[in-house]
Amino acid sequence: MNKTRYIAGQNVTEHHFSTVIVGSGAAGMNCAKKLYEYMQARGFDSPQKQIAVVTAGLPLGASRMSGSDKQTYYKMGTSPDVPDSAESFAQSLTAAGCCHGDLALAEAIGSLRGFYNLIETGVPFPHDHMGTYIGYKTDHDPYERATSAGPKTSRFMSKHLEKIVRRNKIKIFDHQELTELVTHGSGPDKRIAAVVTLNKKQINASDYGLNVFYCDNLVLAGGGPGALYKTSVYPLGQTGIHGLAFKAGLAAENLTESQFGLASTKFRWNVSGTYMQAIPRIFSTDSKGNKPKDFLNDFFPTMSKLATNIFLKGYQWPFDPQRIENLQSSLIDILVFNETSKGRRVFMDFLHNPLGNDKMTDFRIEDLEPEALSYLKAAGAMQKLPIERLEHMNPPAIEIYREHNIDLHKEPLEIAVCAQHNNGGFAVNKWWESNLPHTFVIGEMAGTHGVKRPGGSALNAGQVGAQRAAEFIVNAYFNKNSPVSGIDISKQLEQLINQLDNLNNKQSPLTADDTIKQIQLRMTVSGGHIRETESTQKALVNALELRKSIHHNGFKLKKPRDIVKALQAEHLALTSIAYLKAITELLKMDEGSRGSHLVLDRNGIEIHPDIKDPSTNQPLRFKPENQKLRESILTLQYDENSPDLFTHKVSPVRSAPTERKAFESAWSDYRKNKIY
Repeated sequence: MNKTRYIAGQNVTEHHFSTVIVGSGAAGMNCAKKLYEYMQARGFDSPQKQIAVVTAGLPLGASRMSGSDKQTYYKMGTSPDVPDSAESFAQSLTAAGCCHGDLALAEAIGSLRGFYNLIETGVPFPHDHMGTYIGYKTDHDPYERATSAGPKTSRFMSKHLEKIVRRNKIKIFDHQELTELVTHGSGPDKRIAAVVTLNKKQINASDYGLNVFYCDNLVLAGGGPGALYKTSVYPLGQTGIHGLAFKAGLAAENLTESQFGLASTKFRWNVSGTYMQAIPRIFSTDSKGNKPKDFLNDFFPTMSKLATNIFLKGYQWPFDPQRIENLQSSLIDILVFNETSKGRRVFMDFLHNPLGNDKMTDFRIEDLEPEALSYLKAAGAMQKLPIERLEHMNPPAIEIYREHNIDLHKEPLEIAVCAQHNNGGFAVNKWWESNLPHTFVIGEMAGTHGVKRPGGSALNAGQVGAQRAAEFIVNAYFNKNSPVSGIDISKQLEQLINQLDNLNNKQSPLTADDTIKQIQLRMTVSGGHIRETESTQKALVNALELRKSIHHNGFKLKKPRDIVKALQAEHLALTSIAYLKAITELLKMDEGSRGSHLVLDRNGIEIHPDIKDPSTNQPLRFKPENQKLRESILTLQYDENSPDLFTHKVSPVRSAPTERKAFESAWSDYRKNKIY
């Protein structure tokens, strides 16, 4: 049931659900599916009427629109001759530090349950004639745990899960731009009582299309901070709702640990795996596409070394400062970034092999180092040209570009070092519940990863988090008095409507588009994969000033629906402050270079003798990782009274539980519902 009320000159449509899920990606849809199944199993009447999925756009988001050559799903091993265990899996997740052991173990234990759930929904993960789901190794993976349904793995996941959600007649509210998370109470009793949205299809000069979704339980599955960086491989529809979650009081962890890597820019897609293993020519041009230069040649001693490193970028795809010294594969990321920083454009050309020069021979496949050569021989990929090798190893990798009007048989692919994933996010416990009771965070919004993670483990984390959140909600929070029944948020809604009115200021010097571009450029320059203390501190000051200006001036909006972009800019401004604050505080702790970012230091390790610091003309240097910090996590929380709007603390990582109960004791706890 819903009803419409008239508040502060606006029609406000109110809805009431037991659980609202914000986000319609693979994690959000699985949570809806699992909630329905768990409720049905326990005999609830009409469970579909108690659940709602609220989304800004079903076709949007990383699950629907992102991927790579063969997008990886990381799970416990399923190859019949390669033994694996949950403890071993968890150790792989925590190996680089800053990762809670209880979350890693939960992701490990729930891994196969989540994987086979996807298979039952119809995701076409390949198996052999015996039913074995053959695995392969991915980055930071000691075993053959990876599998793939092709470039569109996460798209298959979200679409097949959506079919189940629709079959179960769960209500999906589309075109809803999240506007506010209305809280009630304070201290340990504080919680989110309602989700406020604008219906983007109903906005006009006199109506914001306001909807209020009251909920006993809230699941945030809105994805990563996709609009935060200028050079980004996040799909354009993936904006992120972090600013609203910060404002509501959710604590965040590991925000510093974004992952960066080479990706195409015309169509946003990671160029990992076979794109690199095919060993294309990589060259740069001026801004107009003229004056081509094979710029990598100046930094490698032989074609064998250069070509082998291009190959290795396939499964060493994320930028990694530990793979720079001694001419390792992440040096390529540094060199690509250097070229684009000069205003030049960088391309991958699958029609030609890497070209030599007067100091370096042209490419010969038989000259590759053993690791690359043996791989290509085993794959039967010894063809003459990169496009032929790519077509032999992975035809869908070519087709995905053709679907977006890019023909790799005819044109080179423009690339850059891009933000791709945030390993951090909002803090959760072993049931994926946040610091606010009854509010859960799943998918990329949940900060469950540490400094590094095996490729594809994010998809597993999203599925496991979804099923655990759903299980806890049904078993611990249903059949109780509604925590939000009787709560009146009329005053908060009046304040919100007034804020929306004030956001539209014809005299403002700010536009939403320009503001977002300013935020994105600042984050790419000062909070990207190359960081420096002074630059980041200055960026934080500028970000705080921008937010003050937004609150003082609002935005100059041309048409009513521009209010959506204005809200996104306002929320993104707060998000950028949080990320820059976290980066600044970690730099103060002398963190060094770790994960997927490099910290510059004039007294550090030389990157390459020919890569110079422009201010000194001396070789550019970086600070090595401070490994002592692997055992702690930086936590951030919004505080409007703090000069930087956020307070922070450093806490030790939680260890994995080691208790192993006898079956009878565990059975007793389960029957009595003690496990929740």
